[in-house]
Amino acid sequence: MTTGTFDTTRKYVRVIETRGNGMVEFEFAIGEPELFVELLLPASAFAEFCAANAVTMLGNPAPTATAEMDSEAAQWDWNLRQATHQRFK
Repeated sequence: MTTGTFDTTRKYVRVIETRGNGMVEFEFAIGEPELFVELLLPASAFAEFCAANAVTMLGNPAPTATAEMDSEAAQWDWNLRQATHQRFK
């Protein structure tokens, strides 16, 4: 069995929203962009955070097909932003 290497020097940021009050909502990942935490910082602190961590900026995720969203597994695939804007079953 071959195991991949988890490179902790690779860091990623995906901006979700820049709010009217200057706060930046974003996802931060280390090693793999699919495993992330959701963070919220003032714009100046966000810029410092990105510089200090030498992040790779990611674009917006591709929209998920409706059939995928209706599947049982997709019901467990959500983030905090989605939880605050829609009701779940």
